[in-house]
This record gives sequence, C-alpha cells and structure tokens, in this order.
Amino acid sequence: MIKFVGSFETVESLPRTQFPEYAFIGRSNVGKSSLINAIVGAPIARTSNTPGRTQSLNLFNLDDRAMIVDLPGYGYAKVSKADAMRWLNRLENYLLNRRQLTRLFILIDSRIGVRDSDLDLMDFCDANGIGYQIVYTKKDKRVREKNQTEVSHENHGAMVPEIIETSAEKKTGLEPLRAIIGIK
Repeated sequence: MIKFVGSFETVESLPRTQFPEYAFIGRSNVGKSSLINAIVGAPIARTSNTPGRTQSLNLFNLDDRAMIVDLPGYGYAKVSKADAMRWLNRLENYLLNRRQLTRLFILIDSRIGVRDSDLDLMDFCDANGIGYQIVYTKKDKRVREKNQTEVSHENHGAMVPEIIETSAEKKTGLEPLRAIIGIK
C-alpha cells in the first residue's frame, strides 16, 4: 500500500525513518510526477501542466519498506530568485545530509536532452559522491532537438552506468525502476 506521508518545507522537518529513500528530480515539466504515478500504479503525486508546481519535498511510504521522494523541479519554473535560491539550498541540504537516500533519479526529457542545469546537478553529485541514475522520460514523444549532449558514466563518477528510458503515458521502461525500488 502506498501512502502519502506529507509535504515538507525543510529537510529538518522530514520524518526520520529507517526506510531507504528513492528521490526523483529533474527540470520543471520533465514529467516527474507522471512517472512516479506510473511506477507505483496509482495517482499519488499531483501532476500539472504548469512547470514548477512541486515546491515541497513530497514523501510517499511504500508498504513500510521504502520511501519515494518527489523533489521540486529546477530550471524552467517562474519563481523569484529568492525562492529559487531557497530551493537550491534545500536540495543541497537534502542530498548532502539525508542518510536514507539510496538512489537519486535524475530525469531528463528525451525530446530536449541534457541541459546545463542537469549537468550542474550531475557535477554536484559527482563531487560529493551522491549516487544517481539518469532516467529519460517521454520516450514516446517526437524528439524536438536533434543535436543532444550525450551523457555517460565514464565522465561522471557517481553515475550508475545503466540509463533507463521511460514513457509514463505508454507505461514503458518502468520495470527496471520498480525493481530498483522494490515494487512488485
């Protein structure tokens, strides 16, 4: 059973649990909430067509075995510089200090490809030894940008070698994520 635990404004306000956490992050409008819903097979994460809707750390309990964390998106959302800086500080605090974090999934829109903000996050994780895995979303959609930057674990020390390609709409590529998280 999947249960919404709550939305938290600070890392310090997150409940202390012994469960492994699997966090999802990506640029605004990458399809993060839709992918989370597809993975768990239920509409637990709120979806929106408006970029930047997820503004808190949203925590979901999976059968008292694991937690999914829906992190705020970055890049496109129209927010003040003060809010953007607060979100960045909170994200860094979460990534550096949340001991339960087992895997960070960095979502990339496959139609657009890797952006500088994605590379900045990857570099931060590499520099701080935070393990992450790249997940391409929206693989069922037509590619918009032909000359995309390729990413490879050879250039990123903390990156898991396997890149996962998904479509929340077509429900493809979900099984590898379910296996990592432990969803049957």
